[in-house]
Amino acid sequence: MSEKITLITGSSLGNAEYVAEHLEPLLGVLGLNPEIKHGPKLDETPLFGLWLVICSTHGAGDLPDNLQPWLNELEAREPDLSQVKFGAIGLGSSEYDLFCGAIKTIETVLTQLGATKVGSRLEIDATTDSLPEEVAEAWLDTWVSNLQNEN
Repeated sequence: MSEKITLITGSSLGNAEYVAEHLEPLLGVLGLNPEIKHGPKLDETPLFGLWLVICSTHGAGDLPDNLQPWLNELEAREPDLSQVKFGAIGLGSSEYDLFCGAIKTIETVLTQLGATKVGSRLEIDATTDSLPEEVAEAWLDTWVSNLQNEN
């Protein structure tokens, strides 16, 4: 595998960014060429290829302020994402009713625009997972295996 993968992060306190930065070299070792986009504009995001979206949830299932404009652009412009395969990692607290609500919202929008979700969404719970990057690392191998099986 020598495919490019875009890591798209949305974070209020930096945890999603930290997870992405932890996964970046691991993805490289697995034969993917990672590029991290922290809170990108839609024009900074390729509308094809592999995406790994890593997003925290705050408030009542809300997206972080740095990623909400990206989602708004997706919903307003409705680009064709049929050439996108994506994975999803959500960070949140199960103490809230809308646990990992932001990543669920993103998944819905991406699939409505034609993107294909690969594997299962990872939900990292701040109340039980003190090292979110380790939880994400453990999930990554299975996700990459699912990705290889789809190709």
